[in-house]
Parts: sequence; structure tokens; C-alpha cells
Amino acid sequence: MHPPEPRRPQPWPIRLTHWANVPLLAILAASGLQILVAYPRLGPRGRDYALYPFQDAVPPSWLRLGDWLAGARHWHFAFAWFLTLNGVVYVLYLAFSGEWRRRLFLPRRDTRDAVATLAYYLRLRPAPARTGLYNGLQRLAYTSALVLGALSVLSGLVLYKPVQLRGLTVLFGGYDPARAVHLLVLALLALFTVGHVVLVALHPRTFGEMVTGGRKPHV
Repeated sequence: MHPPEPRRPQPWPIRLTHWANVPLLAILAASGLQILVAYPRLGPRGRDYALYPFQDAVPPSWLRLGDWLAGARHWHFAFAWFLTLNGVVYVLYLAFSGEWRRRLFLPRRDTRDAVATLAYYLRLRPAPARTGLYNGLQRLAYTSALVLGALSVLSGLVLYKPVQLRGLTVLFGGYDPARAVHLLVLALLALFTVGHVVLVALHPRTFGEMVTGGRKPHV
């Protein structure tokens, strides 16, 4: 039996779905902020969420897309389906190609490496953790992004069809908690983006590989 052919660090389906996320997430974030302007408060009308300090705060116009509520909803719901499809393609590729073994965070394998890598970034240890396609901290970040993406889609479905998807609405604790989760996920994805850029700066070869696919390893 022949051993499997070595793969490029970044196969083309990974690169395609990765770069497709860039405009899709930007459009969804901008249109979502425009939707927020219609009612920039969290919680049922007349009552505030105690832990939300931005009641009535309106995002600046240059961050928004859609001009008004209906226009923003059209942008948001249309491109949400493209983002969902893109995520499904990515997950299916991970599952059927076996790439999940190289990319997803597996606690037993990656926890120690993630802690060691974080210690290196914080200058608490002199040498970097072991290297490979990704270190444990990168796998944790990318796996967390997948979980956030799933939460974004599910909470978005509640906001889209709260009555028709009553079971899902109940799972989130109601419409207002789902709205809070949806906004929180946007903030966390923004933080992930910042962290992602930092990790790329610390490992610049990954940017080139995400463009070209990189070289196949020698057997």
C-alpha cells in the first residue's frame, strides 16, 4: 500500500474558503452595525442589560453598510447564506480530507503546546514551542473561530425567524439573548481578526503559503 501523497501546507480549498471569508465577514459586520442603528440597545424595550455599557451608542457611518434598516437587512441576510455555505464547504473538506487532524485543536495533543507558545510570546520562556504547520495556540484560535462562526449562524437564524424556529429561539433563551449573543460574537470575531493578524506577523511564512499554497514537503 502506497503512503498518502504529501500535501501542500495550504491546499486550494482551504485557501479559497479562507480568502472568501474576508469580504463576506466585512459585509456582514458593516450591514449588521447598520441594523443595530435601528435599535441600538440590548434587552427588551424599556429594560437594559446591566452588563452592556453601550446602550444608545451608534456606530460611525463609515463602519456601516446599507443606508437604512431594510437595505442593511437585504445585504446582511443575502451574504449570510454565502458565509454559511463557505463554512459548510470548509468543514466538509476538513472532515473528508483528514485535514482536521492538522488544523483543529485537540486538547490532549495541543494544550501543553498552546501554553508553551503563549509563554514564548509573553517572553516568559526563551525558546519557541515546537514548530509544525500550526502550533497549539494557532489551532486553538482557528478552532475557536469555527465555534464562533457556528454561534453566529445559529443566533442569526433566531433573529431571522424567531417564531418559525421556536425550538432554537428557546435554546438561546429568547430573542433578546440571541441578539446579545450575535453582537458578542461579532466583537469576538473582531478580536480574533486582530489576533490572527498578530499571529501572521509572528509567522510571516503562513501568509505566503495562504496565497501560493506553499511547497509540498519532501518525502
